Amino acid sequence: MATAAARRPAKQQQKEILFVWEGKDKSGKIVRGEMRAATENVVQASLRRQGISVLKVKKRSFGRGAKIHERDIAIFTRQLATMMRAGVPLLQSFDIAIKGSGNASMARLMNDIRNDVETGTSLSQALRKKPLYFDTLYCNLVQAGEQSGALENLLDRLATYKEKILAIKSKIKSALFYPAAVVVVASAVVTVMMLFVIPQFKSVFSSFGADLPAPTLIVISMSDFFVANAFLLFIIVAGTIIGSVMAYKRSPHMQATMDRLILQVPVIGEIIRKATIARWTRTLATMFAAGVPLVEALDSVAGAAGNRVYQTATRAIQNEVSTGTSLTVAMQGVQVFPAMVVQMISIGEESGQLDGMCSKVADFFEREVDDMVAGLSQLIEPIIIVFLGVVIGGMVVAMYLPIFKIGAVVG
Repeated sequence: MATAAARRPAKQQQKEILFVWEGKDKSGKIVRGEMRAATENVVQASLRRQGISVLKVKKRSFGRGAKIHERDIAIFTRQLATMMRAGVPLLQSFDIAIKGSGNASMARLMNDIRNDVETGTSLSQALRKKPLYFDTLYCNLVQAGEQSGALENLLDRLATYKEKILAIKSKIKSALFYPAAVVVVASAVVTVMMLFVIPQFKSVFSSFGADLPAPTLIVISMSDFFVANAFLLFIIVAGTIIGSVMAYKRSPHMQATMDRLILQVPVIGEIIRKATIARWTRTLATMFAAGVPLVEALDSVAGAAGNRVYQTATRAIQNEVSTGTSLTVAMQGVQVFPAMVVQMISIGEESGQLDGMCSKVADFFEREVDDMVAGLSQLIEPIIIVFLGVVIGGMVVAMYLPIFKIGAVVG
């Protein structure tokens, strides 16, 4: 029904373009709108039949627009699912979504997909042409929906999956943003003090003609080193950061090492581990409920794991399952899943409710992440206060010690 237009042979279809038009109606009032047609002449002829005097017709330009984020894809999926559930045809659903999009880049992406579907390409094939925005998991679920004739149901499930994954990623980012921001600001403050503030104190202290306290001498020596080697230090720090980022992107071994080390970090590592398990089980539940075979589903789960340790473990599980081993036994073999997760999966396999059990595990670990992020916020505040007090407060006190000493002598 919704994909009937997509199934018609390409020979029977002519690619249409979105035009923006302006004209006057029979009463002389200026009216504007959009219309899809093969050529500008078709638009003008159609408007004249409606009694509209055409003033201007031009092809719609979407412009450059902002970068397309995961949230844009999630919103698009939810819109498409909602409209198709309401009985709106697929192509018309795309038109509505394009008109309502506030991001020109996203509107252009949707328009390209719509044009492909209109000329006879299936929706899943059209999405596969945009791998930067639609991964294998997304395309496989859409294809399963097309094959089963329940595309709107699969899109609804896919939209829910995207929203939950985005929510858990947002919680992880919020947990890491506050301490990272404080460290960056503290580093900037220390740099300014070392390069500009402490040299001013040094010039004042040089006229005292007295021995300076040891903490003051240490801070001044550090400042002298910073001033003498400021450019070199900047090059080293910038080079290290850029080099590390480039090496991380290009080296799978480094990615695996970093992901393994992150999981060992106190508190933060446990949050990331729970979030990864939540994403892992949520993905498996979504794929399995869509009727995707387990071995094929595990391939998408590995890609969506978000952590190299769990991605490698999933590949190992997939190999075991493909040879006839049960999912529970394969998960026990990789030793990266808590006993509770393995037990729940075992119950799901035995009862034939694997997708339901995976969803329950995902819900449980998502709540765990919520609680840990809330607890982390309360834990990290006193740690940050102590950090700022020791680093910045210590430098300030060291600079004022000579002044206090002189004041005591004068008094």
